[in-house]
Amino acid sequence: MTDQRKAIRFELKLPVELVRAGAAPEPRIAETRNMSSNGVLFIADVPLPVGETIEYLITLPVGHAPQQVRLRCVGKVVRHDDENGMAATLERYEFVRNN
Repeated sequence: MTDQRKAIRFELKLPVELVRAGAAPEPRIAETRNMSSNGVLFIADVPLPVGETIEYLITLPVGHAPQQVRLRCVGKVVRHDDENGMAATLERYEFVRNN
């Protein structure tokens, strides 16, 4: 069976904060498993419903930089896996610097 994904996945374990799910704030901490230009697979303690619109912040490694860099993303939950993993699309994003 061949992999038919449209984008290359990168195995990355980065902190994720689920900021918003649907219309209600849902501050939860998660961790990415892998990412691509189209989406992200992450592990979270509580699964969100498939189809749910979510906003999430991924903290990027910055080496010796004094400021933290985060990627603010908006997407939808598209599936769950058997180990508390959730896949979400990456429909919009912006870089956010924290002082």
